[in-house]
Amino acid sequence: MSCPICGENTEHAFRPFCSKRCADIDLAKWLNGSYAVPSQREEDMDAELDEAEIKPSRPH
Repeated sequence: MSCPICGENTEHAFRPFCSKRCADIDLAKWLNGSYAVPSQREEDMDAELDEAEIKPSRPH
């Protein structure tokens, strides 16, 4: 099995990663939203439109 971050062989202690460094990189991707999947549900799009209409525009 290879590490999904760098491709090296995995270490049992950090599986599915090869090291703590690669595990931390993966965790950071989860925490900053890099792995987020955009929603295509109609309710979500309606909510975004409602929020955009409610927020007052600021003058430049």
